[in-house]
Amino acid sequence: MKSHDFPEFIQNLPEADLPVDTVHGWLLNGENGQVLFIQTDETTKIPEHKHGDQWGIVVEGELELTIGDKTGIYRQGDSYNIPAGTPHKAVLHKGFRALDIFADKDRYKTKSKK
Repeated sequence: MKSHDFPEFIQNLPEADLPVDTVHGWLLNGENGQVLFIQTDETTKIPEHKHGDQWGIVVEGELELTIGDKTGIYRQGDSYNIPAGTPHKAVLHKGFRALDIFADKDRYKTKSKK
């Protein structure tokens, strides 16, 4: 396990079907929302998009996040809040890990087994 990998029990959760191949995530689903454990081994740009409420906290690494027209840099221990319907985009830097909590209980689907 690399220092920026989540522990095995998290990686044993259902894998999220994410739209970007360089980003990996695991889902913890609940009746009222969804938690995504997210990490990347390469710097990755996430295009602008919007959805329901999202709150997250950086576990390791660095995130450049634009929420609406405001851009900030978030590092270990920093949290961010994205209100429902707000356009946002991001740059996840190599070694980035975070927990993202979504109000949408079906924000991401589980990746199908091959």
